[in-house]
Amino acid sequence: MVFYFKSTVVQPTAMLYMGRDKHENEELIRWGWPEDVWFHVHNLSSAHVYLRLRKGQTIDDIPTDVLVDAAQLCKANSIQGNKVNNLEVVYTMWENLKKTPDMEPGQVAYHDEKAVRKIRLEKRVNEIVNRLNKTKTEEEHPDFRGMREARDAADRQDQKRLQRENREKEKEAAKQRELEAELRSYASLHKTENMRTNYDAGNESDDFM
Repeated sequence: MVFYFKSTVVQPTAMLYMGRDKHENEELIRWGWPEDVWFHVHNLSSAHVYLRLRKGQTIDDIPTDVLVDAAQLCKANSIQGNKVNNLEVVYTMWENLKKTPDMEPGQVAYHDEKAVRKIRLEKRVNEIVNRLNKTKTEEEHPDFRGMREARDAADRQDQKRLQRENREKEKEAAKQRELEAELRSYASLHKTENMRTNYDAGNESDDFM
């Protein structure tokens, strides 16, 4: 089961989601999207919370209020972390998550430690947690693989469309360059210094007989 939440501090709303247990977390780790940002309470057991960015967004574009929402959701879904004040929540892009065969279900490492960021929470803010829980929906048996494959297929179609558009633009640009070259060549033929007269041919006589 996957739980979905809406962060309404921005418009359009941001989507947050998390698995029910470590086995579903494993599926989310495997079939996450490149647009996903992963959140977890630092050095404590907690839910794996994901924020799905809109196309074109980066981790640098996430509003502070959305970061706080995701971090508070992590804290609220950590048995230990929910009781602790002044803790850190780490977050990084899904693609930075590293999984090796010897790891337990739900356990992850990072490809690049420098790409991991932290946000500090002084305490649980019930107003935030309650607001998020009011938007909570559930999906019993989500097809993680199917959703990822559909996302990738749509992305490939977008890439093909952009490539076609770029090829057409290049063709038009090439035609324009050819036309401009022809116009320059035509103009040069009609410059005064390039035109010949009877005088240029050595015929200066007025006698046509």
